[in-house]
Amino acid sequence: MSLIKLPEIKALKEPQGYSWDVPSDALARWSDISAAASDEADTITIYDMIGEDPWTGGGFTAKRMSAALRSIGKKDVRVQINSPGGSVFEGFAIYNELARHPAKVTVEVMGIAASAAAYIAMAGDEIRMGLGSMMMVHNAWGGVVGNRNDLAEAIEILSKIDNAQIDIFEARTGIDRAKIEKLMDAETFLTAKEAVAEGFADDIFNLPEPQASAKKCGDVNARKKLDALLAQTGVSRVERRRMLNEVTGVTQHADPTAMQHAGLNAALSQLLTNFRT
Repeated sequence: MSLIKLPEIKALKEPQGYSWDVPSDALARWSDISAAASDEADTITIYDMIGEDPWTGGGFTAKRMSAALRSIGKKDVRVQINSPGGSVFEGFAIYNELARHPAKVTVEVMGIAASAAAYIAMAGDEIRMGLGSMMMVHNAWGGVVGNRNDLAEAIEILSKIDNAQIDIFEARTGIDRAKIEKLMDAETFLTAKEAVAEGFADDIFNLPEPQASAKKCGDVNARKKLDALLAQTGVSRVERRRMLNEVTGVTQHADPTAMQHAGLNAALSQLLTNFRT
């Protein structure tokens, strides 16, 4: 990074039996957002969960970020974010990739930058929040299955993850660690104005209108909304994927474009209606 010196986060061991998930509140807000994406060569869009989803092949990974940065080369880069978060481990790897980029990194929050996406955003030399966008910070969490030793190890690693997040936020914002801890403990959603006031962003800009192509993806949006509803009832990410794929006929590792077939939107919308009632 050319303008700001940020800490590099060392690789952390994933706890035994650990499975990541997206905070249900962030997922619900993300499911309601449509954001226009740039098609410029120097722009990288993070418009998905952080980390690979083995059921669909979706998700934004460090491998994708590395490939995109290699393609752009040692030039200024713009990163647009609309993500509810995801895997903290993949998030740190993406953050490190951006923090090491030798030219200027401009981050634009187009909808929401929550959880892992929030500290990824901190890798920007300049962080801009779209009018009406939000940022959310919270403590690391996920599911762990195992014995007491596995659970004790998981607690220790989650504590290290939280401290790593605080290191990043403290370096970027200048806020006292104790205040950052309180914000994370409270699972805080920051408006664009609040993010700028607290130092999580530098300025606010007017968001462009969603492109026509984005408005036509009703089937994908219906899937996102149903995923969010299931998450709010406590259904795990793995079980949600199984249920959604069973309904839509999409199998593990299927091409995400397979979700666009005729009638999918109607099927998901009907299931969404049935679930609500």
